[in-house]
Amino acid sequence: MLELRDVHKTYETDKGKRHVLKGVTATFQKGDAVGILGRNGAGKSTLMRIIGGVDHPTSGTIRRRMSVSWPLGFGGAVHPLLTGADNCRFIARIYDRPLDWVTGFVQEFAELGDYFHLPVKTYSSGMETRLAFALSLAVDFDCYLVDEVVAVGDHRFAQRCREALLERRGRSTLLLVSHQPDIVRSLCTSAATLDQGRLTFHEDLDQAVAAYHAL
Repeated sequence: MLELRDVHKTYETDKGKRHVLKGVTATFQKGDAVGILGRNGAGKSTLMRIIGGVDHPTSGTIRRRMSVSWPLGFGGAVHPLLTGADNCRFIARIYDRPLDWVTGFVQEFAELGDYFHLPVKTYSSGMETRLAFALSLAVDFDCYLVDEVVAVGDHRFAQRCREALLERRGRSTLLLVSHQPDIVRSLCTSAATLDQGRLTFHEDLDQAVAAYHAL
């Protein structure tokens, strides 16, 4: 189970405080597949980073009683000075996974070619995201956090991402943030909207999409 209780996030800016999240409360159970719809700048990525432990809330509590992936689509998931292969070995050691299996799986799935053996700092943003996505699939997390990553790359690769997430949805929790309702419909069984810092859950996907379009 993953619980958020009255989570707030505030940033100091040149124009004063910016309240990105305002009292977000939610409970996610194993097997849930929840899409969070919001416009650009609504705080979706901030929410993912906080759930994943990459960032911390200004106030409120988060209780993680399941293993949670880094946010797929978050650039900080891999080390830029290491090669793709070195990042694989690093993750395999941290999560106690077979080195050769992780390296082989990521190399095949990410389709980076010769770049797999070059530093990540030489990658395009799409290549880096593909590496991070493949690395996350090489670890069996209880909960996967997805931040628009399924839109990365060409149509064939995007389809492979969707198929991989659907396969893991059968045994893991999936939390996906997006501003594209079609992606949420294809991967999620329920949805919420994030607007003006507040997260609102809806009875079904149709209601959530309608509420999003009304924003």
